Amino acid sequence: MDKYRIILTVEERARLEHMTSSGKAAARRLTHARVLLLADELHGEACSDAEILSALGTSVRTIERLRRRFVTEGFEAALDHRPQPPRPDKVKVKGNVEQKLVELACADPPRGRCHWTLQLLADELVVLGLVDTISTVTVWQALKKMTSSPGSSRLGVFRPTRTPSMSGAWRT
Repeated sequence: MDKYRIILTVEERARLEHMTSSGKAAARRLTHARVLLLADELHGEACSDAEILSALGTSVRTIERLRRRFVTEGFEAALDHRPQPPRPDKVKVKGNVEQKLVELACADPPRGRCHWTLQLLADELVVLGLVDTISTVTVWQALKKMTSSPGSSRLGVFRPTRTPSMSGAWRT
C-alpha cells in the first residue's frame, strides 16, 4: 500500500494545535487532529504509523485512511468524519399494507387455525398482492409498534385503570 505523506501549512498546524490544546471539539475530530500533527513531515520529525498508534491508541487502518483523505480530499475532509451513506427506510410496512396487516391480525384466523401466526400473516400479505416478499420479523416489527397492546406502557386503545384494593382500609 502506498504511504501518503502529510505536509501541513503553518496555518493548518496552528489551527490543529489550538484545537487540541483547547479540547473543544468532537472526540473523533480531536483524534484526527492529533494524528495529523504527529504525522506532519514538514515541522519536525514525523512519527511512524506504529508510533502514532501507540501514542493515541487508534487503529492502523484509521491512520492510513486519514493520510489518504488528507492527501486526496484536503485538510477539512481529513478532520471531519465522512457521513454514513443513507440507509434504506427501516419501516417496510406503511400505509395500506399496515392497515391491512392490522385488519388481518384482528380478524378471525384461517380455517383450521386457532390464531394468526407471523408466518400466516406474512403469507397472507403476499397472497393479497400487497407486498412481493416480507419476512416474519418485518411483520412482527410492524405489529410491535402498535400501541393497542394491553401491556404497552404508552396510552393506546387500552387505557390503564386502577384496580380497587381488595383489602379493606384501616379504620381508626
